[in-house]
Amino acid sequence: MIENRQLIVLMHLAQLLDLLTGVGGLIVPLVIWSVKKEEVYQLDRHGKQITNFQLSMILYSLIAIPLVFLLGFGFLILIAVGLFCLVYPIVNALRASSGQDAIYPFSIRFLK
Repeated sequence: MIENRQLIVLMHLAQLLDLLTGVGGLIVPLVIWSVKKEEVYQLDRHGKQITNFQLSMILYSLIAIPLVFLLGFGFLILIAVGLFCLVYPIVNALRASSGQDAIYPFSIRFLK
């Protein structure tokens, strides 16, 4: 296995595609992870964390949408999800570039 921090950083930053395309933030890291997880040291762990985070944010958004119409406070949840999707990929890209583990709060562990 080789160590390729740049690829891991790219995977974390690729999540920002969600802000541009709506779906690229899940698809691009998922493709990189599935293709390179056996070749790059620690890519499997980071790929699982990214996938868990993206699936969690999608789930939270889906829960928030009906709450917008029913109770009105779903907007606050959507704003929080948007901020998490903007801030944590950047923070974790910086952490990955220095060899640290990624930390994604409120992430449900779908993949272990």
